[in-house]
Amino acid sequence: MKFIFVKNQRMSEMLKIGHRGAKGHIAENTLASFEKALDLGAKAVELDVHVCATGELVVFHDFTVDRTTNGSGEVHQLSLAELKALQVEDQYTIATLEEVLAFLQGRCFINIEMKGRHTAKPLAELLEKYTEDKRFAYNDIIVSSFQYEELKQMSQLNPDVPLGILTQASVAQAWEWAVEFSAKAIHPHYSLLTETNVEHAREAGFKIYTWTVNEPEDIARVKSYGVDGIISDYPERL
Repeated sequence: MKFIFVKNQRMSEMLKIGHRGAKGHIAENTLASFEKALDLGAKAVELDVHVCATGELVVFHDFTVDRTTNGSGEVHQLSLAELKALQVEDQYTIATLEEVLAFLQGRCFINIEMKGRHTAKPLAELLEKYTEDKRFAYNDIIVSSFQYEELKQMSQLNPDVPLGILTQASVAQAWEWAVEFSAKAIHPHYSLLTETNVEHAREAGFKIYTWTVNEPEDIARVKSYGVDGIISDYPERL
């Protein structure tokens, strides 16, 4: 990135990241939502993964399907066939991570959040396969999580995978985990950010991708801190 120094404040080109695609417009984590995010100017998308009962990685946020589909039950207890039979908001289907990666390949940067438990191993294997056959490079993605054990396992299984440490509670704790796992980025909730902690984190070599920032005044505030990227339900507002 190229940095411009203005009155001692470091500024850079900020990455516009669509939250679960364009969650504010179309059903989250669907192919249609990712397409909408790109149409609205996003240069990256954030998505969530779980492992289903038959072992596939599926792109879905909640631990149950109750909120967004016409079914019920826990994602990890349902087979891929059962998940595929469901409708998201009456018109969309649940996608596998492989389907989403094929859909987005070469089109944008991808933030994959390890949402469910036991996602690190299958995700590490999938990313290794995709980078070996040149479908993706590691600098095309970042893998994030709130979960210590998933981050730890990913860092051990494949230290080449760029990691982002998610936090809703403490930038300091995220920083500690980032050091422990040699992470590339810290992903704090925007309410935790100050100009000082952003500057200190970036001086330490961490990128700051903040979430989920939807209101114009909040977007303006975190932009003024020089964050590297903003995750939003409304990518057009960035």
